[in-house]
Amino acid sequence: MLGTLRKIVQEVNAAKDLKAALGIIVLRVREAMGSQVCSVYLLDPESDRFVLMATEGLNKKAIGKVSMAHNEGLVGLVGSREEPLNLEHASEHPRYRYFAETGEERYASFLGAPIIHHRRVMGVLVIQQKERRQFDEGEEAFLVTMSAQLAGVIAHAEATGSIRGFGRQGKGIQETRFLGIAGAPGAAVGSAVVVLPPADLDVVPDKHIEDIPAELALFEAALEAVRADMRALSQKLSSQMRKEELALFDVYLMMLDDSALGGEVAAVIRTGQWAQGALRQVVSNHIARFEMMDDDYLRERASDIKDIGRRLLGNLQKAHKQALTYPERTILVSEELTPAMLGEVPEGRLAGMVSVLGSSNSHVAILARAMGIPTVMGAVDLPYSKVDGIELIVDGTRGEIITNPGKVLREQYLQLAEQERQLSAGLDVLRELPCETTDGHRIPLWVNTGLLADVVRAQERGAEGVGLYRTEVPFMIKERFPSEKEQMAIYREQLQAFHPLPVTMRTLDIGGDKSLPYFPIKEENPFLGWRGIRVTLDHPEIFLLQIRAMLKASVGLNNLRILLPMISGTRELEESLHLIHRAIGEVRDEGMDVQVPPVGVMIEVPAAVYLTRELARQVDFISVGSNDLTQYLLAVDRNNPRVADLYDYLHPAVLEALQRIVKEAHEEGRPVSICGEMAGDPAAAMLLLAMGFDSLSMNATNLPRVKWLLRQISMQTAKDLLARVMTIDSPEVTHATVQLTLRNLGLDKLTNPSAAV
Repeated sequence: MLGTLRKIVQEVNAAKDLKAALGIIVLRVREAMGSQVCSVYLLDPESDRFVLMATEGLNKKAIGKVSMAHNEGLVGLVGSREEPLNLEHASEHPRYRYFAETGEERYASFLGAPIIHHRRVMGVLVIQQKERRQFDEGEEAFLVTMSAQLAGVIAHAEATGSIRGFGRQGKGIQETRFLGIAGAPGAAVGSAVVVLPPADLDVVPDKHIEDIPAELALFEAALEAVRADMRALSQKLSSQMRKEELALFDVYLMMLDDSALGGEVAAVIRTGQWAQGALRQVVSNHIARFEMMDDDYLRERASDIKDIGRRLLGNLQKAHKQALTYPERTILVSEELTPAMLGEVPEGRLAGMVSVLGSSNSHVAILARAMGIPTVMGAVDLPYSKVDGIELIVDGTRGEIITNPGKVLREQYLQLAEQERQLSAGLDVLRELPCETTDGHRIPLWVNTGLLADVVRAQERGAEGVGLYRTEVPFMIKERFPSEKEQMAIYREQLQAFHPLPVTMRTLDIGGDKSLPYFPIKEENPFLGWRGIRVTLDHPEIFLLQIRAMLKASVGLNNLRILLPMISGTRELEESLHLIHRAIGEVRDEGMDVQVPPVGVMIEVPAAVYLTRELARQVDFISVGSNDLTQYLLAVDRNNPRVADLYDYLHPAVLEALQRIVKEAHEEGRPVSICGEMAGDPAAAMLLLAMGFDSLSMNATNLPRVKWLLRQISMQTAKDLLARVMTIDSPEVTHATVQLTLRNLGLDKLTNPSAAV
C-alpha cells in the first residue's frame, strides 16, 4: 500500500489546480480500495458546510450542490468529531441523511476519514460499497493515512487557487494569509519577484570524457566567473554593510577555492567525468552531509553549497541569466534565498523578502535584520512559484505573508510602513530624549549587539548601553577559535564605542541553534543538551581565555559587565565565579590594573526561575533571556513553523515567571534586566515596566518604538494594565486586553501591526 500511496500523492501534486487534484484523489483511491464510490467533501469557510467537491460513483451533477452542516449527515459527524467512521449499514445510523441527487441509496457500507491540515479540518474523504460489510482495520488505516497525506496537497492546491484570486467555486477572493517564521521585523507592501534556481543539478547525467585538460580548463573558467560575480556583489553591497557582514561573501569565495569544493570537483574530472557531472557529484555529497546535521547553523550551510553549485552549473551550461525586472517596491521570493540574490536587487528597491526554506538563523535572516528589511522565513505552505508579479504584504514581525490584499488592508499596511519611515526620520529628536513615563518614571533602554554594524544603529537610536553583547558572533565568522589578542581587540572596540555606558558581554553561548563550524556539537536534542555555560565549564581553557580578553579590553574603560548564560543551578554559578576570579588574578599578575566587573546570570532555564533568590545572592545583577525562557517554559521550538504559533511570551506562565523573578531579585537588592523579542515589543514593554524591570534590552530597530510608547503612558496606566492581565488565564485574551488598552489610548497602530490590520 505504501507504493500506491506514494504514487497517488505524486500524481495529485502534479495536478494543475484544486479541481484536478480532487478528481485524481477520488479516482485513484476508489481504484486502490476496490470500492464503488469515493468522494471528497470540503469545508467551505464562508457557509461552514461540507460541500461535495469531487466523486467517482455518485451522480457528478451533485458536485457543488450537495452540502452538510457539522450537525448534519454522516459527513458532518466525521468532520465535527475529527475521527474516522466505519459503518456496515449507513442508512441505519441516526445521523444518516439521504440526498436523492447523489443516487447513494444503493450503497450500504460507509467509511469516512477527516482531512486535517495544521489542526484545521479541511474536509472528509469517503468510500462506499453496495454490499453490507464492515471495512477491515487495514482499509480504515489506509484511508486515514491517505487523508493525512492529502491534507497538505489539498491545502497547497487551495493556496495556489487563492493566490490566483479564486476560491473553490471559482469566485474571486482576496487576502489569503500564509504563516512562516519571523526573520526580520517590520512590514512591507510590494510586488513579488520570484527568483528560481539558475540551473538544476539534480538532472545532470554522468558522461565520460577523453580530453581531461580541456574539461579542467572549462571548469576553471566557470570557477573564475563565479568568483568575479561574488567579488562584484560584495563590492556593490560594501556601502550598505560593514566588513563583518560582507565576510559572508568571503565564505563563498573560500568554498570555491582549490583546497575546497573547487579542488574536489577537479579531482573527479581527472577520473574522466565531465565537469557538470563531477560538480553534481561533489555538491550532492556536500548537501547530503550538511542536511543530515542536527545543528541548525551548519544545516543552513547546505543552502550556500546549493547556490554555488547552481551558479557554477549555470556558467558551465552557458545558461542565460533569468531576466528579472525589479519594481520600485520589490518583495524578493524564493524557495531558498541566498545573500547573493539579495545583492542583485538594485539599491533602494528591496522592500521585503520571503523564503520558503530557512530559519531565523540563516545568513539571509541575519543580513535582513542588519539592513532593516522585513523578512519571513520558513513559509512552507506558500506555493512560491505562483506569486511572481502579484502584490504581497510581508509582516516580518508576525512571520506572516498576505497575498492579494484588499484595498483596506493594503492601505493599513502602507500606513504602518509610512509611520515606521516617519518614526525613523524623526529619530534625531527622539534619540536625545530619555525613556521616561508621563509621571516621571525612568527606565533605561539598552540594545542587543553582535556585529560591529549594530553599534552604529544602536547609537543612532539613542541606546543607553548594551544589555547583551553576543560574543559567539565573532567566533562564528572565523574558521578557528579567535586568540586572546583577537578577542581583546573585538571587545575593546565594543567597550570603547559605548563608553562610558555599560556593555554586558555574555560568555560564549553555543549549542542549541548556534554552533561553530570548527567546533560542531551533534546531539539528538541540542536545545536540552550541551550548550551555554555547560560547554565552557567543560572547556575552562576557552572560558578563561575569553574572560581574560574581556578584562584586558576593559582596562581604563571600566564599563564591562559579564553575563553567564544557561545557568540552571548554584553549582554552575560557583564554578563560573571561581574561574572569573582566577582570570582576574592572572591578568593582575601580568601587571594590568583591572577592576572586578559586575557579574550576572541569565535566567532562561525554568529551574533558574525557582532559584532566583539563591542566584541573586551570589551575583551583581540578574538578566532574563525572554526568548529561551519562553521556549523552555512552553516546550516550543520557535524556529519550527509547525508550532511557532504556540510560542507566546504573553502566556500566563511566562508572565507569572517574570513577575516572580523581579520580586525575588529586588528582595535581594539586585537589579533585573530583560533582553530578547519581548523587551522589543512595545506592548509587552508596558507590562515589563509595570513589573519593575530596571532596564530593557532589545534589537536596535525596535528601540525607538518602545521609547515612543513608554513616553506616552504613565506608570500607573502600565500597573493597572498589568493587574488586569495577571488575572487572565489565556494568552489570546491577554493580547486582546493589551491591544484594547492601547486602542483606547490612541496608541495601537504604531506599536503592533496586528492592531492596524
